[in-house]
This record gives sequence, structure tokens and C-alpha cells, in this order.
Amino acid sequence: MTDPAFLPATRLASLIRRRKIGCLELLDHYLARVDRFNPTLNAIVATDIPRARRRAREADRALGRGERWGPLHGVPMTVKDSFHVAGLPTTWGVPARRDNIARADALSVKRLRDAGAMIFGKTNVPIWLADAQSFNDIYGTTRNPWDPERAPGGSSGGSAAALAAGLTGLEMGSDIAGSVRNPAAWCGLFAHKPTQGICPTEGHALGANRAPLDMLVIGPLARSAGDLSLLLSVIAGPDEIDAAGLRLTLPRPGKKKLEEYRVALLLDDETVPTSRQIRALHQALARFLRHNGVKVGAGARPGFDAADSHRVFDVLLRAATSGRQTDEEFAANEKERKKLAPGDDGKRARMLQGMTLPHLDWLRLDEARHRIRWKWHEFFRRYDLLLAPITVSAAMRHDPTPPYQRSVPVDGAMQPFMNQVSLPGYANLAYLPSSVAPIGLDGEGLPVGIQIIGPQYSDLTCIHFARLLEQHYRSFVSPPGYE
Repeated sequence: MTDPAFLPATRLASLIRRRKIGCLELLDHYLARVDRFNPTLNAIVATDIPRARRRAREADRALGRGERWGPLHGVPMTVKDSFHVAGLPTTWGVPARRDNIARADALSVKRLRDAGAMIFGKTNVPIWLADAQSFNDIYGTTRNPWDPERAPGGSSGGSAAALAAGLTGLEMGSDIAGSVRNPAAWCGLFAHKPTQGICPTEGHALGANRAPLDMLVIGPLARSAGDLSLLLSVIAGPDEIDAAGLRLTLPRPGKKKLEEYRVALLLDDETVPTSRQIRALHQALARFLRHNGVKVGAGARPGFDAADSHRVFDVLLRAATSGRQTDEEFAANEKERKKLAPGDDGKRARMLQGMTLPHLDWLRLDEARHRIRWKWHEFFRRYDLLLAPITVSAAMRHDPTPPYQRSVPVDGAMQPFMNQVSLPGYANLAYLPSSVAPIGLDGEGLPVGIQIIGPQYSDLTCIHFARLLEQHYRSFVSPPGYE
């Protein structure tokens, strides 16, 4: 019998509704697994178990009275450290914020509780949420359950490790450069980066900041595509201010079967080479899709220069996160930028440009971004979706080297580590939705995923295609040793 710890959240919610398992019983089952496996994985880094158990008892009593709180009634879950959860620290991995205890829940966390979720803990992140690994000086290193010598991804790495190992029923992360999709791919999970702005980020903050960050979204990670739809339905919708005049209605998928889809397949981005094994798994998927009647446009892509899109994203990404600098750090970065050689367009140069970007230059880059958005719009008149790699390789080995000084091996050649953000950056830059589904294991037994990019507001279509892949190609598989 399948351990209930690995069941989709939709199935868990159904079992609870039908009184096949109790809310407290299920919570305690997950907590026992946390006690058993988390000391090795270090995925869940803060908990409020007494509060969770009290709420689980209340949820059981409510069901006994015939009350149902919502679609997540009784489902245990965790959320990424970067969300405010009342009574727990929100650190973003920054040592100076070790004792930053949240006084109130983030809006999305409140919506999850209102939907009946039992939130019992928070999961680990890299410092400032700025790495495809998840380690910091407060909580230490999170390990990938498929291979503890490797990273689970980042910045929602603790989220992915906990889900893959069956330590939680559902997870919520955030993504500005692949931070839900990269960990999902490296841990064999499903994930969704929503269309920009449809899920309010209020309370996903360090301190009292309220302004949303450019390109940052919040979104689900799960063991099934159906769970992505469920969590998205809970957290999406305008905040209190926007709700006065706006209502979110995402279009339903226009297709029902695989063979009705027209997809483009980006097997390789010549500006960001991917490993042979990544390409081989994508080619195998392409053969499967063609065999099943899907119209596959190999090599088709939007009509913009890929290198230009990556450059605009790199600079705007660092501009978006530049507000975390102190005045002294800004002055130091400005001094370093002025030392750059004319024409230097390396990853470090782009970082320094973004961190010290004059507003006029930002406006020009934003204009370039919107021209790229229109190219995507034209592209999606011909294709329903674009399928592309999400990472240049499978999970990397732990490496404490700072990201801008780090290299990663791809087929024996060393690439700048920051290439890892280029492929997910396509969707972030253009505000597009993007789902991730697992498509297999590489030669070392490590998971590989694919990202499913769609036109703006086609979130449910992206998730629907992921669900079709789950049904007909590959579903979640638990890592060995955690069954």
C-alpha cells in the first residue's frame, strides 16, 4: 500500500473528508517522518507543532459536526522560510534576521489556513533566496533526498526536499529566477510559476516591506499536477486594495487530450548549452509526443534574440533585488561598476550594472522587455505552449563558492553557474506562467524536469499539459530509501 505521506494533497483531502484518516492522525504521521528523515535532509527548519496539533484536533471535531473549512481541510503542509507565519522566524537565510519573528501570517498563508491547511513548519532557503542551493549560516545545508551529496535546488530547496521525501503534504515557494521550478526539477516534482501578479506577495518579505518585487511570484510545489491547480486556486486573486475593482478569472484549458496540443520544443538554447543527458530525455519526450499525435515544432521559438533576452533579464533581475543593499554596499558596488572594462558583458558585470542601475537605463531595459513580451504573444498565436529545459544539468554537488564565482560542469566543460537562471528567466522576464513536470532520470539516477511555458494567464493550460504528462508519460516517483 502506498504510504499516505506520498499521496497527492487532493487525495489526502478526499481521505480526510470521507473519514478514512483523521487530521491529527495524518499530521502525526508526517511529524514521525520528519523526526526520522529531517535530521539528514535538514529541509524543515522551523516548526510550531503544538499549534498545528491543536488546529488538527479542531479540524477533526469540525468534520464530526459536518463542517468543512475548505479544499485543504486537514492537509498538513509547510511553506518556504520567506513567508511570514505568525510566531515563526522569517529569516531569508540572513544571519542578522535570525530572530525576526513574524507577528502575522502572509496573505497567502492566511488564505491557505482559511482553506483548511494545517501549516506546521517552514523550509530552508539560501541567504537572500539567491542560489540554486539551499544553505545558510542560520540553519545549515539542505540535502537532496535523491543524493545527499547534491543540492535540492533553490531558493525553494527545503520545500522540494521535504516534498520529495514525504515530509509534508504540499508546499508553497516563490520564484524570481526559477526558484520553484529549479528545485522541482532537481527533486522530481511538479511546480508552477504563475503569471505575474495573479498571486499577491503581501507578507513574502523581509521586514515590513509591502511593495511587490518586479518578476517575483509565489507558487506551489507538489507531487502531482492536480495539486498545483488546487493550491493556485487558493492563493490566486487580488489583494484587499485591488479587489475593489478587479476580479481574476483564469481561462480554462481549450484542449482535453494530448493530441490536440501544438507545442514548440526548445531542445537546446545555443547561448546556454545543456547537458547531453538533459537533451536526450527531452528528445525522448518529443518522440513520445509525436507518437501520440501532438504537433511538435522542434526548434521553433519566439522572434527575439535569445542572448538579448538573457542580458535584459540578468540586469533587471539585479535591479529588482537591489533594494536590499545598504547605502555603503551601493556605493561599493557603484565603485566596482565604474572599474569595469568598456564592453564588459559578463555575468558579474551585469550584476553590478543592475545593482546600480540609473532609472533612465531601467526604463530603456523595460521597453526592451515589453518588446520581447510582444514577440512571445505573436509566437503563441502559432503554438499553445513552449517546452524547454529548466536547468542546464541535473542536481549539482554542494559548492560553497559564491554564485558569481562558481562554475558548473556540463559535459566536461565548465560554464558560469549563473547560466542556471537563464532558462527559467524566459518566463520571469516576460511575466509568463510556467509549469514543471518530471520526465525521467539521468545516467546517475538524478531527476530531470521540463518547463511548460504558456501565454500570459494560461496558467491552467500549463498545469493541464503537466497533468497529461503525469497521466501518460511520468508521474512522481519517491526517492529510494524514503518509501
